[in-house]
Amino acid sequence: MLAAFQQYGMQPGPLLFERSGPMVWTLLASLFIGLVILLVLNMQFAVLWAKLLLIPRHYLYADITALSVLGVYAISSSIMNLWILLAIGLLGFLMRRYKFPLAPVLIAVILGPLAETELCRALTVAEVDLSILVSSPITMVLYGLPVIALAVTGIQHLRHSKAARGQAPKLDNDRIGV
Repeated sequence: MLAAFQQYGMQPGPLLFERSGPMVWTLLASLFIGLVILLVLNMQFAVLWAKLLLIPRHYLYADITALSVLGVYAISSSIMNLWILLAIGLLGFLMRRYKFPLAPVLIAVILGPLAETELCRALTVAEVDLSILVSSPITMVLYGLPVIALAVTGIQHLRHSKAARGQAPKLDNDRIGV
C-alpha cells in the first residue's frame, strides 16, 4: 500500500485522506474489487491448488529454483545477480542443514535498511555523537533486555547439554524396529 501511495505521489501519513482522499479511496476500492475477483477465481481452482501438495518436494524445489533463476535473469540480465542468487541459496541451504532459524534472517533483511537509515538520521541530528545511542534510561533498558535474553538462553543451553552428557544414551525404538 505504501509503495502504491508513493508511486502516485502521495505522502503516507496522518493527512493522507485530507490531501489525496479521492485517490486513496480509489486505490482501496480497486484492492477490494481485486480481492473479490481473486476469491471467485481461487474458489474454482481450490481442488487444483490442493493437488499441488501431492507433487514430490524434489520436483517443487527444482521448479522453484528454475523459476528463481529465470526471474532474476529476466529482471536485470546480469550474471552477477545470478551469482548472488546462488550464494543466498547456498547460505539458506546451509542454515537449514545446520538448523539455524531463518525467520530472524528474514526480519533482518527486511528491517535492516530501515534501521540503517534511522541510525544515520539519529547520528546526523546528534552531530555524530555516539553517546546519543545510550543517553536515556529507556535505551539502556532496551539494550539490556536482549542481553538478558541471550544470557538466559545460553545458561539454559549449557544446563541441557550438561544434563544430556550425564544421562545414559536412550534407545530409539523406531531405529531398532520395535
